[in-house]
Amino acid sequence: MAKDKSIFTCTECGGTSARWMGKCPSCNAWNTLIEGSTEPAAVKNRFGSVHASLAPTSEVLPLSAIEAADFDRHPTGIDELDRVLGGGMVEGGVVLIGGDPGIGKSTLLLQAVDALQRSGMSTLYVTGEESGAQVAMRSRRLGMPDSQVPVLPEIQLEKILHTLQARKPGIAIIDSIQTVYSDQLTSAPGSVAQVRECAAHLTRAAKSTGTTIVLVGHVTKEGALAGPRVLEHMVDTVLYFEGDTHSNFRLIRAIKNRFGAVNEIGVFAMTEKGLKGVSNPSAIFLSQHSEPVPGSCVMVTLEGTRPLLVEIQALVDSGGPSPRRLSVGLDRDRLAMLLAVLHRHAGVACMDQDVFVNAVGGVRISEPAADLAVMLAITSSLRGKPLPKGFIAFGEVGLAGEVRPAPRGQDRLKEAAKLGYTVAVVPKANAPKKSDKAFEGLTIHPVERIEEAMQVVRGLD
Repeated sequence: MAKDKSIFTCTECGGTSARWMGKCPSCNAWNTLIEGSTEPAAVKNRFGSVHASLAPTSEVLPLSAIEAADFDRHPTGIDELDRVLGGGMVEGGVVLIGGDPGIGKSTLLLQAVDALQRSGMSTLYVTGEESGAQVAMRSRRLGMPDSQVPVLPEIQLEKILHTLQARKPGIAIIDSIQTVYSDQLTSAPGSVAQVRECAAHLTRAAKSTGTTIVLVGHVTKEGALAGPRVLEHMVDTVLYFEGDTHSNFRLIRAIKNRFGAVNEIGVFAMTEKGLKGVSNPSAIFLSQHSEPVPGSCVMVTLEGTRPLLVEIQALVDSGGPSPRRLSVGLDRDRLAMLLAVLHRHAGVACMDQDVFVNAVGGVRISEPAADLAVMLAITSSLRGKPLPKGFIAFGEVGLAGEVRPAPRGQDRLKEAAKLGYTVAVVPKANAPKKSDKAFEGLTIHPVERIEEAMQVVRGLD
């Protein structure tokens, strides 16, 4: 009997090679080629054009002749999840949600699918990692002993597709896509080929039947979704579940959304009865100081369409011959750049000091609008003098020392005024042009350069 030929597949990009190599010839990643047997020719022909058949064939029409109807949404009843999804589940949409083990993916989806079932929507929960008894135990722990959600413990793709065709649920949860396998492929579940083809068939089923399918995805040690990158391109929405398992709070972030805004976040608190939405997440990211303390500055950041107040903390301490620069929740390279700008344009030197910067609450801030708050917090810690009570600041700082405007500055100021803040140092371009009742009680100091901001703060002491 002839021996099956082997082929080596890259776990990062899905590229193939006839022999093992240390570096993938397609994406240049090291030590990612895994040996597997080649698929039969008939299987290759069957699955070769699967991506081209995700949508039914239609005639060619100009855009002006196509009716642009809005998508029907089904709210899950969990406000924070609906916010991230853009208003609810979309008919025929495919959602991919990933996160660390034990972060709460299955818990959140079981709560959401139970709420949809109670609202009259037909549902299906397909579990490949647990038995039906384990899912039932979790539902009872979550306070849902009389849940009527149908559960299918199955990992074979063909049986799952047959059940979807027979029951035609409004929403189906696949937990998880890495456990599903097809008999038409010889590779093991979780391999690049299995994940790619199973996801493609489930996506085609969603588009053809109108069933909303939610795929749970595993993540790698680096935090990226496991499997081929094409998996994220194939689905309509990609959600990441973030947070420390030692903390009660979880963040769910939209990385891709064809039906809503990206970078939206939902904030949840893990309780004995499951995940509960946090209506005022700014309270999580602010420390509870009875009096202002040195090295603390509050900024208003934007997460999608939601303005959030986040406290930036800085600690400047005497360093040795090699001072440390450490940031948590902020870009470390940008911190080094801001320290150089602070020295050159504001005369604040930290060359021989250890500088530690932290964003309270475990939130990660990637936007440059945090620059001004970081620099003011560092200066406050170095001087040992706290910023005034009710003080906020935001704005991007350039290498020339100029303070650049932040997007949607008016919304940031309105959020700060609503929460009772009284003093704001902001870029001149973000200052309101006329008096507005929304800014009542908030004294706004517009600045154009970082040295102006330092002078304003010294005048407030």
